[in-house]
Amino acid sequence: MSAASVSAALMERLGISLPIIQAPMAGVSTPAMAAAVSEVGGLGSVGVGATDAAGMRSMVAAIRERSNRPFNVNLFTHRPAVRDAAVEAAWIERLRPKFAAYGAEPPKALGEIYKSFAEDEEMMAALLEVRPGIVSFHFGVPAPARIRALHSAGITLLGSATSLSEARQLAAAGIDAIVAQGYEAGGHRGVFDPDAPDDRLGTLALTRLLAQSLPVPVIAAGGIMDGAGIAAVLKLGAAAAQLGTAFIASPESSADAGYRAALLSEAAQHTVITRAISGRPARSLSNRFTALGATIPPNEIPAYPVTYDAGKALNAAAKAAGEAGFGAQWAGQGAPLARALPAAELVATLAAELARA
Repeated sequence: MSAASVSAALMERLGISLPIIQAPMAGVSTPAMAAAVSEVGGLGSVGVGATDAAGMRSMVAAIRERSNRPFNVNLFTHRPAVRDAAVEAAWIERLRPKFAAYGAEPPKALGEIYKSFAEDEEMMAALLEVRPGIVSFHFGVPAPARIRALHSAGITLLGSATSLSEARQLAAAGIDAIVAQGYEAGGHRGVFDPDAPDDRLGTLALTRLLAQSLPVPVIAAGGIMDGAGIAAVLKLGAAAAQLGTAFIASPESSADAGYRAALLSEAAQHTVITRAISGRPARSLSNRFTALGATIPPNEIPAYPVTYDAGKALNAAAKAAGEAGFGAQWAGQGAPLARALPAAELVATLAAELARA
């Protein structure tokens, strides 16, 4: 089957008319964004890894109030945190001076603030109840029984991979299409094991490798900001492109004012991978938190998402004092190309650029 045929088949299966997927950025994407993208022919997405089953139901209902088009619900399938009380206590003490600088105290103890889909029975039951057309996974492969149940409910499944090995695991498990997440991508690396060596494959190399090696469609993600970028990955064999950073500055985004200002400034020219904010490698705009993280060995940072408990508290304290530099300002290497357009207008612009390319 030709690359164009693979792309057309995937778009038909997803119920979209454009090979454009808005990335499911937990904490940034919103039902309004997802609905706006889906309404104009792309695939809108929401990330529910940072909420519970009730939160997911609410987000799905909010999308369906705005649109009857297909959309994607994304879940985190990370290994539950392996706790280390000594590391967590030391982390609190390491951050104590930063809290003090903003007149605040750090948390007395840290918690595992997000439950992995790998052990969230309520989320699984809720997905089967609300039946979104598409469900996607980040950080790993769900259990076989869950994949079978979701497929039986008529749900198309996507999974992110950062390597050929991860992609093969997803395809072998029955995932319908693979999101090839290049090292350029903003937000959390989708690596299955954050402590294993990372080959740091870029989007173009990874997309071509997976498109040539897998029996399922590939969706390219990472550093794609305009129609020319979409055209490039389609030529390499991708069936569609997933864009996240491109949508952060849209009015439908839940990014705060400091995040938006940084993204639309010269700060966008510098991004870095850090574990210090959440406990997992993630690409952020360079800021005060990433500078702190650059000095800390990975083994001194608590597990994900325990670290995030402290990170969110420090960001709240700093923001209350007028400092935005401790936020999780996730962004990919294409950040300088960001445009502050409404989501639907951005998709239309991307489609026009793609047609010209």
